[in-house]
Amino acid sequence: MGTPRPDRTPKESAPVAASQSLTLAAMLFAVSMTFIDQTIVSIAAPDIIRELGLSAVGMQWVVNAYLLSLAAFFALGGRLADVLGHKRMMLIGTLTFVIASALCGAVPSGGAAETWLICFRAVQGLGAALMFPAALAVVVEVFPVERRGRALALFFGVAGGLTAIGPILGGWLTSWTWRAIFWVNVPVAVVAVVLTVLAGIRNHPRREPVDWPGAALVAVGMGLSVLGLQQAAAWGWGSWATWLCIVGGLVVLVVFVALELRTEHPLIKMRVFADRAFAADNAVLFFAMIAFVPVFFFASVYAQVALDQTPNEAGLYLLVFFAGFAPGSQIGGRMLDRRGARPPMLLGTAVSAVGFALWASKITDLSLGAQWPYIVLAGAGIGLLLTPASTDAVNRSINASYGEVTGITQTVRNYSASLGLAVLGTVLLHSTTRNVRSTLVANGVPVDAAPGVADTVTKSITGHGSGSQAPNGVGATLLDAIRQDFAEANGPVLYGMAAALAVAFVCALLHPGTRVTADPAPVVDTAAVSEGGTGPATG
Repeated sequence: MGTPRPDRTPKESAPVAASQSLTLAAMLFAVSMTFIDQTIVSIAAPDIIRELGLSAVGMQWVVNAYLLSLAAFFALGGRLADVLGHKRMMLIGTLTFVIASALCGAVPSGGAAETWLICFRAVQGLGAALMFPAALAVVVEVFPVERRGRALALFFGVAGGLTAIGPILGGWLTSWTWRAIFWVNVPVAVVAVVLTVLAGIRNHPRREPVDWPGAALVAVGMGLSVLGLQQAAAWGWGSWATWLCIVGGLVVLVVFVALELRTEHPLIKMRVFADRAFAADNAVLFFAMIAFVPVFFFASVYAQVALDQTPNEAGLYLLVFFAGFAPGSQIGGRMLDRRGARPPMLLGTAVSAVGFALWASKITDLSLGAQWPYIVLAGAGIGLLLTPASTDAVNRSINASYGEVTGITQTVRNYSASLGLAVLGTVLLHSTTRNVRSTLVANGVPVDAAPGVADTVTKSITGHGSGSQAPNGVGATLLDAIRQDFAEANGPVLYGMAAALAVAFVCALLHPGTRVTADPAPVVDTAAVSEGGTGPATG
């Protein structure tokens, strides 16, 4: 583990599907639904609240239920993909996701609407957790290791870019009906299933038991800790409930690790972390995701508040980031294939750290023209490191357990994103409140009344994400000053992202630099019968 392997001839490479291009297209269609859904619902939130009569707290749970379920079941999804077969679990996850999507769009009006929507959003998250590790494992299994970097560069590049499409697509669909943001997943899922069938992908199950106690523990541990992070802004970091969830969840995860080390067939084979390269890959992903996922939220709100843009215009602002991310992802994938993961991870973490720091220095210049070179630079750095870190980690799977290792990396990414949103969101709120309070006092608001007004203003502009109208209780003449205050408050957030990527650079230095030049030896399961006949259980 973690040492170079001899090159193999084409005959010894992993089984190739009837069509690699169709396979990649099918998996992209499948996972596109999960990426778009991370941002599309927030855009439609005002219309959903108005039509269904949801409370603000209820609407927040509509968003959180999806993310909580996703975090809780990623590890189980990866393991089930290995046991039942990647193709089968990808189809099961896709069907689960799209049925839940259709039911979310069909939510009835009335008192049950809030419960209905929250429950089926959680089922959506479950479907995504079952689908994504399996879909990624299908791509890994179909493409031989010498071509895997380029294939996954396209996979992550397109899939990541779809996150920015969410606000644009959401704004367009909501102008017709907010229900369409859920129904749009139906034709996408149909295309994914049809392409999967046409691609001729084989299913390779592994007849092994599933560690259900471990699955329950990791679901509870991840769910509790992520819940605490999500609710930190609402409950407060000084709340006992916040720390009960975070600390309680971490304690459960410690118990989970202890159990896995003593289980014959664990949900996660902890010995994979003994591979220095695998541990370094996941450390880089952990710190990089503190910046990568939260940047969509912060940049979207910044564009709408500080730049006074519409949601659709804010989506275009996010696309500037992907002007760097897309080519960076392709270059990172090619570097991985030729030189291994360490060089692109070092380059990517350094470039993105510099990009975020320079972006922070220009954040108070309320003009895209002043910021775009640094936004592109930040995106290029993330693109350079994401594919190599993710692919190298999967390449080092134990006994070709691609689904299991993908579940690990996605759990790491999801947890770090939740941590980044919680911590950096708190920084943004505190910085904005402090800045607005100073502005209010300078404009004649009494010192003893300024904190309360500043708190109200901050919650208004960050909660609704619109700078087009003055928040309640604040005159229109203060809008420009408040926009500047909010822009300034985003500076520490971006500097925090730059710092996280600097730590990721240090983690990349710990990578041994070894390359995986051949797929791991398959485990033959004579009891497993694939759809195309008896064959090796390659994951």
